[in-house]
Amino acid sequence: MVKRAVKKIQDVQAEPDEVFELAAELFRVMSAPMRLKIISSLCNREKNVSELLSEIDTTQPNMSQHLNTLYQASVLGKRRDGVQIYYRIIDERVANLCRAVCTQIAIEGDYADA
Repeated sequence: MVKRAVKKIQDVQAEPDEVFELAAELFRVMSAPMRLKIISSLCNREKNVSELLSEIDTTQPNMSQHLNTLYQASVLGKRRDGVQIYYRIIDERVANLCRAVCTQIAIEGDYADA
């Protein structure tokens, strides 16, 4: 469903109502804080699960579940190197959206504390 959303949002022929529906599906994928942490961690380079777990405090099964959701949504790509699986961002729009929103919230948080 979300993979369809990512593909169809790129289609400029989409009807306005359909665009909103597809955008809502994409926001649903990004609605989990853990997924935002994963996206943020992968912004600079691809990483394997061990590297992600060293940066993000969660269990391996939980990490794998979120990685799979992002992979199924065509947000992440993956490659195998021996026994390791490396994940990378393949939809830069998602990374840019995550970066913009999180940066704005962080900035506003700094102003609120002043």
